[in-house]
Amino acid sequence: MKFILNKIDNFLNKITMYKVVLYYLILLWVVALIFSCVGILPYAPLLLLFSMLAILIISWGANALFAYVFEVPANTESIYITAFILALIITPATTTSEFIFLGWVSILAMASKYIFAIKHKHVFNPAALAVAITTIAINGTASWWVGTLCMVPFVLIGGFMIIRKIVRQDLAYAFFFSAFASILAFSIFNGGDILSTISRALLYSPLLFFTFVMITEPLTTPPSRALRVMYGILVGLLFAPQVHFGSFYLTPELALLIGNIFSYLISPKSRLTLKLKKAIQITPDTAEFVFLPNRQMKFKPGQYLEWTLGHDKTDSRGNRRYFTISSSPTEKELRLGVKFYPNSSTYKKALAGMKKGDTLIASQLAGDFVMPKNKNRKMTFIAGGIGVTPFRSMVQYLVDMKEKRDVNMIYANKTVEDIAYKDFFDSASQSPLNIKMIYTISDTKKIPEKWPGYVGYVNEKMIIQEIPDYETRMFYISGPRTMVSSTEEVLKNLGIRNSHIKTDYFPGFA
Repeated sequence: MKFILNKIDNFLNKITMYKVVLYYLILLWVVALIFSCVGILPYAPLLLLFSMLAILIISWGANALFAYVFEVPANTESIYITAFILALIITPATTTSEFIFLGWVSILAMASKYIFAIKHKHVFNPAALAVAITTIAINGTASWWVGTLCMVPFVLIGGFMIIRKIVRQDLAYAFFFSAFASILAFSIFNGGDILSTISRALLYSPLLFFTFVMITEPLTTPPSRALRVMYGILVGLLFAPQVHFGSFYLTPELALLIGNIFSYLISPKSRLTLKLKKAIQITPDTAEFVFLPNRQMKFKPGQYLEWTLGHDKTDSRGNRRYFTISSSPTEKELRLGVKFYPNSSTYKKALAGMKKGDTLIASQLAGDFVMPKNKNRKMTFIAGGIGVTPFRSMVQYLVDMKEKRDVNMIYANKTVEDIAYKDFFDSASQSPLNIKMIYTISDTKKIPEKWPGYVGYVNEKMIIQEIPDYETRMFYISGPRTMVSSTEEVLKNLGIRNSHIKTDYFPGFA
């Protein structure tokens, strides 16, 4: 099982979060088209195709118009993701009025990202808002036809890959179990057949599709784990079809919109325009970009942002990435440390080509990878490669605030030349903060003479020797997913509890 999961992770690491979702939705639609052709689904294949094309063309055109009017970069993947969601939840059109309905839904879904937005951040799930408005205005509704028995295996398999990629299992499970419990409770209270209720909920309803796609839409979900769980439970409790206020019954999309309002009220509202001040080469293949924000943003050391960089001829990996903020909240600039690889994406090539004064957009502040409130809690930071950026933020904050905590840090790289921010960390270790720095490199062919650090990967012996009080510490691990997983296993072999280990792996890290 572990071998299979590693294979899945290796595959997912090569694709951005948005591409995983898009490919999943395309697969579902293609499967539905095949089922229509062989008579398993009761829709004419041509009507299914024409409905999809209508939604795609209108969505693309509406989004291009809104992006031009509001002068913001268009997110291509987002257009197609919303379009395929609409195609999977609205019954294929068979009449002129139904095609008009598809057109209005598509336009409203795109409008929600620009018009129904506060401080340039859209509040509502685009597909859900569009369906809700048309339901009230022109009595057009979503059938959520993707929630049928023949689609369940494909919804499940792809869905688990999505929540694994975007690391939102907490949100998905919180919603699923609360929704399932709500549906079951109403059934029992009304004297319904329990087995029949379970069968309908799992095999003939949008519950699973909602769990994997709708509830996890990143731009409308809360930033921290605890708040995400609360959000999932709230929407889940409202999801049951029996939930009503007087004669007004909630639909799945209305339940989600109520959750979106809750999420907006408890989430950061930051969307920044960042102007490049300078770029600094900190290793042969790593650069730090220093930006001036149009306004100051409050954040905690260790959190991350979604960085959107509009550029021409975007490749399949899109124009958005999630990166940790490498600067401290005490600094006026926002810093971004990025490692560049051979055959980099168009995004990274555009980033590397930025000139002084060029701008990009940063939003969606999130992350639980932050220091404990208890300042007496001992901490050990373990970084791999450019995964060191959250620790640069934390250490700079501790230095600036003159906040002395018991901190030591293991920093693993392939070679000495790959060590980012080495001068900074060495300086911090000599300051009153007195952070103990431990370096290790894995390339045995490039070990410099009189190398004072370790050679090899982080292992149990290294931790026992350098951190004898490891059982009393909180461990923070940040780096490539394989490094994070292997180091986490090392700590667990030493008897470190899960509650004493925090890992930094977020959507789009690869």
